[in-house]
Amino acid sequence: MGKSIYIAEKPSVAREFAKALKLNAKNRDGYMESENAIVTWCVGHLVTMSYPEEYDPALKKWSLDTLPFIPDDFKYEVIPQVAKQFQIVSGLLTREDVDRIYVCTDSGREGEYIYRLVDDMAKVSSDKEKRRVWIDSQTEEEIKRGIKEAKLLSEYDNLSSAAYLRAKSDYLMGINFSRVLSLKYGRTIMDYLNNGKWSAVSVGRVMTCVLGMVVRES
Repeated sequence: MGKSIYIAEKPSVAREFAKALKLNAKNRDGYMESENAIVTWCVGHLVTMSYPEEYDPALKKWSLDTLPFIPDDFKYEVIPQVAKQFQIVSGLLTREDVDRIYVCTDSGREGEYIYRLVDDMAKVSSDKEKRRVWIDSQTEEEIKRGIKEAKLLSEYDNLSSAAYLRAKSDYLMGINFSRVLSLKYGRTIMDYLNNGKWSAVSVGRVMTCVLGMVVRES
């Protein structure tokens, strides 16, 4: 029988899982390992969507002529700042002696998305048994319950699809609206501020909502 691997979203959560499992684990670079189990983590997002210039170098220059940018197939890449941890996690997930994967990222759409991106990028074999640990807190009792009742990861495929769709819509809105508004109004903002600096207009799911609240309150 092979080893089980538990992959959390953050190092602190991984340590809680190792503690709850009472593993006599040795600390390695980016993971912990005992005789029968491995515990590792993602440090948040390890994989992200590629910028337009990865599709075509000409798209690095902002131009109204190339908008809207809507790719047929979306590209993804490892985030450079955390590339080392991705390589560690990828290597662990694809090890021949690992036959069961417990996905312990945060219980929710974003946590699901974080693991699925890693799984896809690392090309983890579908032959490995993958189970989803869904917990409401990080107490020892709740962690043990979540592991015991872990369902097949495939039962969360709809949640994964929703996460990918949300991310793609955020990406398209941010890329296209940020560029078009910056091209149209960047100089106007520069003239208004009178600072001699061309200003980009950032549009995004979170920042747009926050900006709206600031405007309403001011």
